[in-house]
Amino acid sequence: MARAERNSRYGRARYGRYVGGPDPLAPPLDLSEALDAVSEGVMAGYSPQHSMREFLRGGGRDLTGLDELAGEVNRRRRELLENNRLGGTLDEITELLQKALLSERGQLARDTEMDLLDRTMREMTIENLPESPAGAVAELSEYDWASTEARQSYEQIKDLLGREALDARFAGMKEALENATDDDRAAVSEMISDLNDLLEKHALGEDTREDLERFMDKHGHAFPEQPGSVEELIDSLAARSAAAQRMLNSMTPEQREELMALSQQAFGSPELSEQLGRLDGLLQTLRPDENWDGSGDFGGDQGLGMGEGAAVMAELGELDRLAEQLAQSGSSPLSELDIEAVARHLGEDAAVSVQTLARIEREMRESGYLSRTPDGDLRLSPAALRKLGRSLLRDAARRLSGRSGARETRASGAAGEQTGASRPWEFGDVETWDVPRTITNAVTRLASDGRSPADGIRLLPEDIEVRETEARTQAAVALLVDTSFSMAMEGRWVPMKRTALALHHLISTRFRQDRMQLISFGRLAQSQTIENLLALDARYEPGTNLHHALLLAGRFFREHPTMQPVLLIVTDGEPTSHLLSGGEPWFSYPPDPETIRTTIDELDRVSRFGAQTTFFRLGEDPGLSRFLDALARRAGGTVVAPEVDDLGAAVVDRFLHTRRGRPGASDPWNAGGRWAV
Repeated sequence: MARAERNSRYGRARYGRYVGGPDPLAPPLDLSEALDAVSEGVMAGYSPQHSMREFLRGGGRDLTGLDELAGEVNRRRRELLENNRLGGTLDEITELLQKALLSERGQLARDTEMDLLDRTMREMTIENLPESPAGAVAELSEYDWASTEARQSYEQIKDLLGREALDARFAGMKEALENATDDDRAAVSEMISDLNDLLEKHALGEDTREDLERFMDKHGHAFPEQPGSVEELIDSLAARSAAAQRMLNSMTPEQREELMALSQQAFGSPELSEQLGRLDGLLQTLRPDENWDGSGDFGGDQGLGMGEGAAVMAELGELDRLAEQLAQSGSSPLSELDIEAVARHLGEDAAVSVQTLARIEREMRESGYLSRTPDGDLRLSPAALRKLGRSLLRDAARRLSGRSGARETRASGAAGEQTGASRPWEFGDVETWDVPRTITNAVTRLASDGRSPADGIRLLPEDIEVRETEARTQAAVALLVDTSFSMAMEGRWVPMKRTALALHHLISTRFRQDRMQLISFGRLAQSQTIENLLALDARYEPGTNLHHALLLAGRFFREHPTMQPVLLIVTDGEPTSHLLSGGEPWFSYPPDPETIRTTIDELDRVSRFGAQTTFFRLGEDPGLSRFLDALARRAGGTVVAPEVDDLGAAVVDRFLHTRRGRPGASDPWNAGGRWAV
């Protein structure tokens, strides 16, 4: 959204990027990228909080992350320190002093009418000045200048010292007091005196609202920020005063001593220095938590005056606070970031990125995608699982359609009597199209786009509707997933979880009358909900107990005797663990013959249920390949060997095949007992 700035003189408006808070006309945020990132982190074993923090740090496709913003802050800070140096005021004073002395020497040499003794005394004063600029300026405070130009240069020194001392505490004073009159300087002195009186009353708790109003009525022109309270006034003054103190701390001891001595000559008397010292003391008392002791290591060529140095130190202080806020953004809401400081130091684009990240963070928490368990932990909510499952299933569909020699994975004949209702098509549907509804949708879409059907009708996926039917058969699907440590070590942990969620979403949305059981197996096997499986941490657990997993699968099939059993097994290793008669696990590597025997015996028992069995082999272990080929032949099943990124597509495709009947030798996924790309 644009922000208009009214030009009162010409009656025209200028437009720029909106940075004044949440844009009221901004479109709804697309949270899919953030949800995908959080989901990936959760499936990798991290908490939703950690995963969300990592997304915010890294940013999105078109969104600058917090780490990059922190890098910009550090680069800006480094530039200020590397390009500048303190002591600009001393350089300027030294230059004015040399100019004054040069003019005075020239005048003494040209003035032939001057008394010889007077000329000699003046020359001795000039030639014997201290090397220190502060000492020289103090020594010349009572000197009667013979040269008008020299006198003017010396007066400029005193004027510069006063303006720099004020500019270090009140931004803009150096320019505002250029060519100032004695009345102007007196007004400033009065303002500081009144300010000190107001702050002293506030420190004692004796000030009133009327005190501030009287002060602002009299001196408000010196405070463009127009503070609404004494506290706000103190905040702005203390920040600048602390920056001036940090600037002094950053100087060498010699530079600091010179400036402190020179300050006594500001405007030709020590009065201003004394008033400013009183102000600094009051501000330190009222704001002791400001950074009064910090410093910076400057090493550049650009000399900074006192006011410029204080401004740079103030900017460095803001950058430090901004860096701290960015570092703490993982534990505190992004809404607490100082957006105006981001825009001021990093630009409006960076401020917009921070605002967008803050909206994403807030809406992710409010959208219902994260839910809190009874023990207080955050987890992906059912709504998030449905959205992620839909995305993973869509990805599986794209992979299937992109395979060479791909064929239609949906099948007719897997459905029963039509109910008379229709619904939008989704990947995995096996129902027939509702042609009239599909054509009507396409024509309606063309009309809304202002086109005529006479121009030709082109169907899009969103036009398609299918006829709902009653399923003729039901399936009991057992998905056994290997959770041994090798799955995590070889980068198979997250793809395994993505696969489980894609299949879970397909069955729960398109095959609602089927039943699915997730079974994880490491040293022991365990029946899992999809939520628990996605939250499962990868941990070092030796053992691949396929025997125990088959036991649980057999129990699941017995609980659903009227359903067609479907057994899908994802693993990357031979069985190295089995259950003893007492229920405790036995582990051995290399695999113990007893482990192999008990695993095969349990597979035989599961096969008696008539289970359609598919093994998904991950990795290139020849021993595992031979073992699974033997198991598949024994169970009348199939071995599929997908690449890890294609695991989800392979499992979904095999499920769809088994749902319509046992696949034959022509199945492209089955190439000699393994999947060949």
